[in-house]
Amino acid sequence: MSLSTNSLRVLVVGCGNMGASHATAYKNLDGFEICGIVSTGNSKVILNQRLGGGYPLFDNYATALAETKPDAVCISTYPDTHESFAIQAFEQGCHVFIEKPVADTVEGAKRVMAAAQKAGKKLVVGYILRHHPSWEKFVDVAREMGKPLVMRMNLNQQSHGAMWTVHRNLMKSLSPIVDCGVHYIDVMCQMTRSKPVQVNAIGARLTDEIPAGNYNYGQLQIRFEDGSVGWYEAGWGPMMSETAFFVKDVIGPKGCVSIVAKNAGAAGKSDDVDSHTKTESLRVHRATLNANDEFAEADTWIDMQDEPNHQELCNREQRYFLKAIQENLDLTDHMQDAVNSLQIAFACDESVRTGLPVYL
Repeated sequence: MSLSTNSLRVLVVGCGNMGASHATAYKNLDGFEICGIVSTGNSKVILNQRLGGGYPLFDNYATALAETKPDAVCISTYPDTHESFAIQAFEQGCHVFIEKPVADTVEGAKRVMAAAQKAGKKLVVGYILRHHPSWEKFVDVAREMGKPLVMRMNLNQQSHGAMWTVHRNLMKSLSPIVDCGVHYIDVMCQMTRSKPVQVNAIGARLTDEIPAGNYNYGQLQIRFEDGSVGWYEAGWGPMMSETAFFVKDVIGPKGCVSIVAKNAGAAGKSDDVDSHTKTESLRVHRATLNANDEFAEADTWIDMQDEPNHQELCNREQRYFLKAIQENLDLTDHMQDAVNSLQIAFACDESVRTGLPVYL
């Protein structure tokens, strides 16, 4: 397959849901060329066919890195390989796009960030909600509600079939509140722009199909320096309830804003990846009362029907990756935010395991 000289040559590592979506973005966007696809199993063959075929396929990451000599590496493998794969890429002089979390430990995430800085290469972390117009709007409107904020969020998934396999594999290295929680912790930090000071969390192990030390249901609570508080809940597995699995709600002294996902909230959609990012509409409520203590204004709806689907969000992430490289964007804050949200998530995990609050 011929590669144009001015395109960024990308090695795609990991061909599951996210890896396939990123590969599709590289295939369809100007400025990228896929120079190889890596996975340990048959998923690379299936992805190669989906992309039209002809791409070099590899079972071994180190071999692929040495043979393809890419400009950039896209890492969408399970979290326990993220640190070593990213550091190897930086040592070979590659830019890296990596799915969250950056690593499966906080120290590992810091080592990845240090490797990027040492190599003088870009590290972009897959915080997909940062590229979603309605989530950006959600954050902006939440900031209008005064302080302190009360942030209520969850994403429970009644997973079965292929998604239950994915979740079981993820739980070999992380709990749901760490893997998913980093997105929503990041959103809370954006909304408050305040320092988290304390976390509490609970968890329950509802199946013997995961490692003995892990749990497939968790709920975390964060207290911020400005008095804001937030909670996030995540559960995975065939036993999970689909009642109120999708709550995205922020309350402040001046009112509240909620994501109302009528279709995504329908029965049977909780483990559908496309519905996880759909917002559909924002409901904005203002607390102002008139002389009769009645609401001064009716709730307003911000219609979000024309929102990007999962693939388009991945396209936007990759356009940002390309822009960061071409325009030499300073990603220090981006990387630090990724490390911070992971640090908070692991503090929550520690609270589950010890039964005690953790002070940050």
